[in-house]
Amino acid sequence: MNGHVDVVPTGPANLWTYPPFEPVIDGDWMYGRGAGDMKSGTAAMIFAMAALRRAGVMPAATVHMEPVIEEECTGNGALSCMLRGYDGNIVLIPEPSDAHLMSAQVGVIWMQVTVRGIPVHVSVAGTGQNAIEACTPLFSALRALEEEWNRDDAKHDAFADLDHPINVVVSKIEGGDWTSSVPSWCRFDVRVGLYPDVEVAEIQRRLEAGLAEASRDHPFLSNNPPSIAWHGFLAPGYVLRGGEEAQQVLERAHEKVFKAPLRRTAFTGLTDARFRGLYGSTPGLVYGATAENIHGIDERVSLESLRRLTQSMALFIADWCGVEAV
Repeated sequence: MNGHVDVVPTGPANLWTYPPFEPVIDGDWMYGRGAGDMKSGTAAMIFAMAALRRAGVMPAATVHMEPVIEEECTGNGALSCMLRGYDGNIVLIPEPSDAHLMSAQVGVIWMQVTVRGIPVHVSVAGTGQNAIEACTPLFSALRALEEEWNRDDAKHDAFADLDHPINVVVSKIEGGDWTSSVPSWCRFDVRVGLYPDVEVAEIQRRLEAGLAEASRDHPFLSNNPPSIAWHGFLAPGYVLRGGEEAQQVLERAHEKVFKAPLRRTAFTGLTDARFRGLYGSTPGLVYGATAENIHGIDERVSLESLRRLTQSMALFIADWCGVEAV
């Protein structure tokens, strides 16, 4: 079982109903940064094992518990566990999923683009080059690629039922040095989704070509093209393939607890399941509680869904591993 303990920044704390790092329970919901993504799932891992012990049994097989770091930026925590030899025949990752089983997930690329301008005094702004304004055609080029990848004829089969599975988001921007100077630089970060079974390098080439084409049509960028740096994620997508027997065991556990069939959903985000599934030939079952506003304001998790999820996980462990008396 694998769950990450790192969280993303909170954003403006004054926009939260409650302080983001002071957990508050209001009705069925627990609020706080990381409450859903994914301290809830990591807690469920621990308490599912505790539930078995309280019932007087323990798994009759080895279960590795992996609370890892860096899921939100590289996945190096989960990768490190894998490279150190911690392995199994199935991996369960309780990321918030509304108690659905993830059928597929997109890959993610992080890209940083830097544009250089010509600084002058604002009184003669026309003699310089505004690096911030020069980014506008680059944003348009990225949006055009996003639209292309979301066309019905371009979608991966696993995402065919989703309207907009691929997101290309300019997520961070900074530039300039002084209010009364034409900015000489601008740097922006981009998060790019990509379908499974697509090479990361191919999407990198498409991004480079799209920005180069936009630059050729710009009077300044045509002679001063932007520079591109790749950092953080260079992660391929993942489709859950194999592990049918484990999926059936999870289906039975889910139906006992939730009194409904286990649904499958393609995920437009990224999880650590890809490492085991793509490089370790170990199917990754992503199955977690109901959470809202993850990475946003007033992140929260449903405690009832978390309670049921923990029960379902405990039943899955008992059935998959077998049990023996403590």
